[in-house]
Amino acid sequence: MTVRRSTKIGFTAAFILGIAAFLFLRPRGERSSPWQSQPSPAAIVQRPPSEVEASVEATAPAAHLAGSTIADDLNASTFPIRRDLEILNELFVAYQSNFPRLGNPVGDNADITAAFIGENPAKFIFISPLHRAINPRGELCDRWGTPFRFHQLSGTRMEIRSAGPDRKFATPDDVEFAPWPK
Repeated sequence: MTVRRSTKIGFTAAFILGIAAFLFLRPRGERSSPWQSQPSPAAIVQRPPSEVEASVEATAPAAHLAGSTIADDLNASTFPIRRDLEILNELFVAYQSNFPRLGNPVGDNADITAAFIGENPAKFIFISPLHRAINPRGELCDRWGTPFRFHQLSGTRMEIRSAGPDRKFATPDDVEFAPWPK
């Protein structure tokens, strides 16, 4: 037997042993076949969708509407308004991470919201279009229903402002968030 032939046999045997080890030594939960049928989930009783929800669902698949979980606590009464502004800043950071050449989304509130709900190069949903913080005009609003004001400080820094409980800008109860310079 030649050296070349014995080397081929050795590699073939090692390859077969590697496959066998993979199949028999992997964790038990991974052994099921991907073609096996999965049990169907229990039926969930849901309320009928509102007019706005129905129009959004007609244009996007339901599973695709969930978006990321970054904004889940936005406008939650269990947190202070300052946390809402921090969450919005996290959305901007996530957007920049996914589109580093673009920086922040630009435009007015509705344009920025559109970028967050999937009107971006990757069609990625950072916040669900059905989120409680988005009004019927497609604007991100504070917990009192006033659209946030976004002021571009640089390509990667965005000042975010809420009018506060009086719903009027430029009053003492306004809340502002400006991220640290990079």
